[in-house]
Amino acid sequence: MSAQSATDTREAIEAYLQYLLSERRYSAHTVANYRRDLFAALALRDDNWADLQRVDVQAMVAKWHRGGMAPRSLARRLSAIRTFFDFGLKRGWFSHNPVKDITAPKRDKPLPRVLAVEEAAALLDDEPDTPIAWRDRALFELVYSCGLRLSEAVALNLSTLSGSEAVLRVTGKGGRERDIPIGRRALSALEAWLACREEIANAGEQALFVSARGTRLAARSIQARLAGRAQKQGLTARVHPHMLRHSFATHMLESSGDLRAVQELLGHADISTTQIYTHLDYQRLATVYENAHPRARRTAPSDSDD
Repeated sequence: MSAQSATDTREAIEAYLQYLLSERRYSAHTVANYRRDLFAALALRDDNWADLQRVDVQAMVAKWHRGGMAPRSLARRLSAIRTFFDFGLKRGWFSHNPVKDITAPKRDKPLPRVLAVEEAAALLDDEPDTPIAWRDRALFELVYSCGLRLSEAVALNLSTLSGSEAVLRVTGKGGRERDIPIGRRALSALEAWLACREEIANAGEQALFVSARGTRLAARSIQARLAGRAQKQGLTARVHPHMLRHSFATHMLESSGDLRAVQELLGHADISTTQIYTHLDYQRLATVYENAHPRARRTAPSDSDD
């Protein structure tokens, strides 16, 4: 078998698929996906695959991409073709692998879900009447006010509060420390929590936020308490601590437009990580524009429109 023609290539593909089933023990579902991907490629180039070049494969990828194939599906298809050529190389069917260094277009990272300012207010505004309720209010106000990661919130100690100053010292990823101003509402809630913290904290416990047992509050407990709070406050979104961090960053960027400052407040080592929030801001502005600007509306306004 030389794979010098479409017929030979079909036979080679079938031999490869049989190898995956019988020797590699791939599932029938996986092999069916490989079959579909390989024959889709053969449909575009059904002549001599021994002469297939990198540029030919790139043309295939471009055609599939223009046709709307998702990056994940493209990556799987390229993997199927690449491993088929590797198999053929070992059997002398091919002299090179034209897919060796070709990668699929990068997947677009999904933009994080953020709360609207009104949703954040609805989530945080309540009337605590117990130490646990004050703890939750202070905790979530602080996460939103300072853009904390969940792990950072869990690790907070009494010593991380900078004396009488409204500043929080946080140790983030890579052991990097940063000082973050505490907002007025968060500071007020934090002071109320500290006034009743001793009622439940164990003697000598250094954690800023403690459980009903008096020990450091665990990450899962924080997640569960926030989800329950969101549901109680009537929010339909599944709210998690990192959503508060995303919301902090987005709302800060909307207000200030200062990407570098937001990077420092979030503790990002690379500003490229922070730039995702510019996409969120542009997305929001685009929505406002489409809803408000007369030239952007999908239907023409009537004469009665102001």
